[in-house]
Amino acid sequence: MFYRSKAPLRISFAGGGTDIASYSDIYGGNVLNVTINKYAYTHLELREVPQIEIYSQDFESITRIKANKDLQFNGESDLAKGVIKRFYEGSAGLRIVTHNDAPPGSGLGSSSAMVVSLIGAFRELKNLALSPYDIARRACEIERGDLGILGGMQDQYASAFGGFNFMEFQKDHVIVNSLRIDPWVIHELEYNLILAYTRKNRLSSRIIESQVKNVERNDQASLNAMHNLKAHAVEMKKALLTGRPDEFGKLLDYAWQEKKKMAATISNGQLDQIYEDAVKAGALGGKVSGAGGGGFMMFYCESTRKRRVMEALVKAGVEVMSFNFELSGVQSWRSSRELRTPQTVFTKDKFLAA
Repeated sequence: MFYRSKAPLRISFAGGGTDIASYSDIYGGNVLNVTINKYAYTHLELREVPQIEIYSQDFESITRIKANKDLQFNGESDLAKGVIKRFYEGSAGLRIVTHNDAPPGSGLGSSSAMVVSLIGAFRELKNLALSPYDIARRACEIERGDLGILGGMQDQYASAFGGFNFMEFQKDHVIVNSLRIDPWVIHELEYNLILAYTRKNRLSSRIIESQVKNVERNDQASLNAMHNLKAHAVEMKKALLTGRPDEFGKLLDYAWQEKKKMAATISNGQLDQIYEDAVKAGALGGKVSGAGGGGFMMFYCESTRKRRVMEALVKAGVEVMSFNFELSGVQSWRSSRELRTPQTVFTKDKFLAA
């Protein structure tokens, strides 16, 4: 029996950064985001051999662990180890294969979606009654607590719930408000939004560390920007719910200008130039998705100018990626079919699927 799961990635429209505990525990945070049809995938199967094997197709790596020994966090497959440590106490061996539709450091919440996907696979294996809130909360505990990875909480909740969500973060609770947006507005957003990969990945923890330090030392410029972004997320939500997508697109520009004030590392010369080129070509607004520094950017433009904006982005060396919105959260299932096992080639610690 094979146990499989997929969890959607997300793009963040407004409020990103206000979901980090150093800020939200004091002031409360608001985030507006949506999931897209790009996923983190997990394949899980039990094995007779008492050994855990974790294959990452993204990093072309394999990690082997004796099932009867404690799992050690050492930088090798730690996300999977964190989930195993919390969800598996059996004596049988495991084989886990993971892969992601987006590269690491993309700004689409791929790492947190992978944790959600892994939890989804174990939920299927063990028939666990876990709600989206349960899955998201445990994913946060694993990443932020067990592994000590800096970051916020929107990625885990977005991937667990799916769809358009307005999220409220407080010290002792999280509320996910699923938005009922008119279908024509959703179609309009898909038609007019451009998702662009800058080909520059970044380590989000360094950017987030700067944001945390700015909050801790009460940096007023950074705090005011975060307060504005939190309020701005409410205005963008209203624009979507009341059928004003063009206004929503213009508000993206404000969100980007305020986000850059949160930390000096959020933008750079390359991102500023890409943004300027897109606006000159006709984009109403846009921003980086995620912590900043690189990864994916999004732009909203009127339909008649979309091709011009795309051409300007390609000329700037950016890869335009097609997408649709995903309105479902993490999904898991079982397969009892006898599937052909891929031929594997082991070269030191490399794993290549032929």
